[in-house]
Amino acid sequence: MVLAVWTVAAFGIAWWMFVQLQGLLLLLLISLFLALALEPAVNWLNRRRWPRGPATGAVMLAAFGVLVLFLTVLGSMLVGQVVSFVEELPAMTRAALRWVNGTFNTSFSPTTLLSELSGVSGFVEQYASSVAGNVVGAGSTVLALLFNGLTVALFTFYLCADGPRFRRAICSVLPPRTQREVLRAWEIAIHKTGGYIYSRALLALICAAAHYVALTVLDVPFAFALALWVGVLSQFIPTVGTYIGGALPVLVALIEGPWPALWILVFITVYQQFENYVLQPRITAKTLDMHPAVAFASVLAGAAILGAPGALLALPVGASLQTFLSLYIRRYKVEEHPLLDDLDPETDEEPDVPTAPAAVPESGSDTDGK
Repeated sequence: MVLAVWTVAAFGIAWWMFVQLQGLLLLLLISLFLALALEPAVNWLNRRRWPRGPATGAVMLAAFGVLVLFLTVLGSMLVGQVVSFVEELPAMTRAALRWVNGTFNTSFSPTTLLSELSGVSGFVEQYASSVAGNVVGAGSTVLALLFNGLTVALFTFYLCADGPRFRRAICSVLPPRTQREVLRAWEIAIHKTGGYIYSRALLALICAAAHYVALTVLDVPFAFALALWVGVLSQFIPTVGTYIGGALPVLVALIEGPWPALWILVFITVYQQFENYVLQPRITAKTLDMHPAVAFASVLAGAAILGAPGALLALPVGASLQTFLSLYIRRYKVEEHPLLDDLDPETDEEPDVPTAPAAVPESGSDTDGK
């Protein structure tokens, strides 16, 4: 009875601590993922006589520089698009009014429209005042994000720079057989996570270069920023990232006219087929071999459990788990059956399948002596 009470109390205390520390645990999980992703590059520099500390710092600075470049380019594109929209707004308004007057036999004018919109100014001012009142809350949110970012960067640096020492400390409290299994799982996680990041980065670079050429040929504004947007989103947001990334170039090209938008849409569709069937199988064959349906289900599961960080961690975690389990799952020879056969791609005919499997005599039967 006393043991049961102590067990229930221990589980209650453990659950309370988990709830209180779940924010910190999430930051540690993100830091571990980033450390696993950076470790192949750090190990490469370490083998070339770089100390692990400076090597980790150099890799993290390079990754941070790429992120800043991406956000800067997108920010300049956004500002440029807003300025262009404001400049085109009067002409767009006059064209819309002409269409409305001609279609519905009305007599609206820009002056009438401004007088109708003057009543909305009160709502706009009220909304602006509410936004101004939330400036303090927005500032605290920015500070919290900054603090979490610095925390993740600090944990990532130490987990990557002191990786061998950290693994040695964990293995020192485990028996030898368990040590081998833990190190094997760790090695698989490093290989799959690093391979996922670097293969996706290579695919993003190729995708951005191809879309930049297409956007430049079609004379679409902000070609570099749009190509970078498509490359990053299509590779690092599984399945739906292609459509999210491709929608923006089509909308921007639509400002120039319907034909550039149509050609961009055609190019994005053709390139995705080329990437899915030619590029991606060759680049990711040895790094992240997962069926698209399994990858999409993993992303949904990760997002349901941990939100946006879970969606990002789902693919490398799933690939690592798949590889680790494949080392221990015993596979058997599959029996022949019509449901297991595909059509022959050359003849496009169904393969011949015997109606019944041939009987195999057992060893030691009477047929052996005949």
